[in-house]
Amino acid sequence: MMRDSVEVAGRSRTYTVVGEEDGRPSRDLVLIFHGSKQTGRKHREFTGRAFDALADSGAAVVVYLDGYKKNWNDARRESRFPARKENVDDVGFVRAVIRKLTLKYGIDAGRVFAVGYSNGGQMVMRLMHDAPRLLAGAAVVAATMPAPENFLLPQTPPAPVLMPVLLIHGTKDPIVNYEGGYMRWWMRALFKVGGRSLSAPQTAHYYAVRNGITAEPVSTPLPARPGSAGGTSVERTEYRQHGRPPVVLCTVPGGGHTIPGPAKAPAVLGRTNQDIVTADLVAELFEIQNRHTPSV
Repeated sequence: MMRDSVEVAGRSRTYTVVGEEDGRPSRDLVLIFHGSKQTGRKHREFTGRAFDALADSGAAVVVYLDGYKKNWNDARRESRFPARKENVDDVGFVRAVIRKLTLKYGIDAGRVFAVGYSNGGQMVMRLMHDAPRLLAGAAVVAATMPAPENFLLPQTPPAPVLMPVLLIHGTKDPIVNYEGGYMRWWMRALFKVGGRSLSAPQTAHYYAVRNGITAEPVSTPLPARPGSAGGTSVERTEYRQHGRPPVVLCTVPGGGHTIPGPAKAPAVLGRTNQDIVTADLVAELFEIQNRHTPSV
């Protein structure tokens, strides 16, 4: 693990890298975007370091980026935290990190993936619209698309840029409602955000349409993992069509504003599902492990 920084628009921006500098060439790059009031290092612990396994296997380099004053300049019209009010160039930050790590770690620049939680998920959705050619795939946890009137960027790029998309959302999320709509007033004040958002299923449909998928989605309940904590379950809904990148929505009935995996979030955020591990789903959908591991 190494701390590093880059200069972007007169600001020193920091991040934490997990992975050997002299590892195998042409590795994938997984960019992790934390939630509001977190840092990259705090988010690494929040996830139980589950994403580190992608680096430990040699398949990827994993980077935990630090937002400006613990937030990202997302594309929600009514965001009011410093990163937004000062119009911090977070897209430029991502570009600079990719450039630096491509040279220093031998990254395959065509295999860059973004994973975001909450405000970090909003940042990933901004990247998907503002700079889609940077990414080969995107995962968003506990965040949904801003409604059209609450979104600052064009929702339909001039030329669609296709990528697989993973969405994960709990039905009992106390902060970002699974059904969409508005946050409660005290949460809007606490997190300095506002505006209406789409539901998680509407968000999945939006990205399926963007990927050119016209087939109906298929939903499957997933089995419980032996020994996992009770109170939640998982339903996987897949939008798939030949020749089109898939969109996968994992709905977590009973789940809170949490990241499924080994580390339980504080109780105030709701229940954490442990039947699935988000890092494993990322590796599966984006074929991170399979691409580097010979089949047996």
